[in-house]
Amino acid sequence: MGFKCGIVGLPNVGKSTLFNALTATASAEAANYPFCTIEPNVGRVGVPDKRLQDLAQVAKSAKIIPTQLEFVDIAGLVRGASQGEGLGNQFLGHIREVDAIIHVVRCFEDTDITHVEGTIDPLRDIEIIETELMLADLESLEKRIPALDKKIRTKDPIAIAQLPLMERALELLKQGKPASLMQCTPEEREELKRLQLITTKPILYVCNVAEDQAATGNAFTEIVRERGHPLAIISAAIEAEVSSLDSEEEKHEFLQSLGLNETGLARVIQEGYGLLNLLTFFTIGPKEARAWTVSKGAKAPQAAGEIHTDFERGFICAETISSEDYITCQGEAGAKSTGKLRLEGRDYVVQDGDVFHFRFNV
Repeated sequence: MGFKCGIVGLPNVGKSTLFNALTATASAEAANYPFCTIEPNVGRVGVPDKRLQDLAQVAKSAKIIPTQLEFVDIAGLVRGASQGEGLGNQFLGHIREVDAIIHVVRCFEDTDITHVEGTIDPLRDIEIIETELMLADLESLEKRIPALDKKIRTKDPIAIAQLPLMERALELLKQGKPASLMQCTPEEREELKRLQLITTKPILYVCNVAEDQAATGNAFTEIVRERGHPLAIISAAIEAEVSSLDSEEEKHEFLQSLGLNETGLARVIQEGYGLLNLLTFFTIGPKEARAWTVSKGAKAPQAAGEIHTDFERGFICAETISSEDYITCQGEAGAKSTGKLRLEGRDYVVQDGDVFHFRFNV
């Protein structure tokens, strides 16, 4: 199950520094956290999860494999991108393919680093990018609606489902509002996703601050927080420094000296994971401890299908232990003897942290 987060921002906000630190960190942890560079601007990173380490320790697993997110460093966004300024068309093509948007906002003063707009103003910067996204969606819908009108006459079921949504989205965009503000039924929300409108994608603001403000934030970050979207505060300079250190001990000491308990990158990854409405389940054994991803609300057979399609096709039941019980009871045998192991059927809704052993017959 692949999930992509696109990293966007104006020039000189720290976007590429963040991405480079992210991929360098992942690369350094390749023994436990698989990482690959798909293209120069795309990288997969493991989602930090202490439960996985603890479960592996109990099971004495030889290998640890975390669940992953894909990050895309999307270049070329400047004022006028929707009309093709900069690398506008390339940018828009990439961003339509991601599941969520990580919007890096400059919240630091530095006379040595020029701001493309001349001054530091996070709200203005956010509005520039959001305006470009709305204009891109507006143009896209204005081109697509006439073609759907023709298909309606032939009673095309897809056109019948999508045209009313497109018209409602277009009306909102003309008012300067993102398509995400549309009131939709659950069924309409699923259909809306298929339209791949940029302004329906969930957003995480990442506020890039000076090193001495990474633990506390500043007046700029409070202004951004008022926008109401999920937010993470980082210092791209600190992340670059951490990614260059060799040992975990050095990294921990460096972070503690700055009043930090974890890297900003870890928070960005975790927030991105939450933004996509995902949860984690585990398969644990002596060969490997592995984390897997499903969407919230998924049922046990769907989780089984993430491992192998045969598991879903021939699903019988799922031996289930919560990760907390697995650790407390020191493994499957202890959980079984204390009545903490459950047999769950087809209708069981997966809970975050479930440890599964699937029974199936094909």
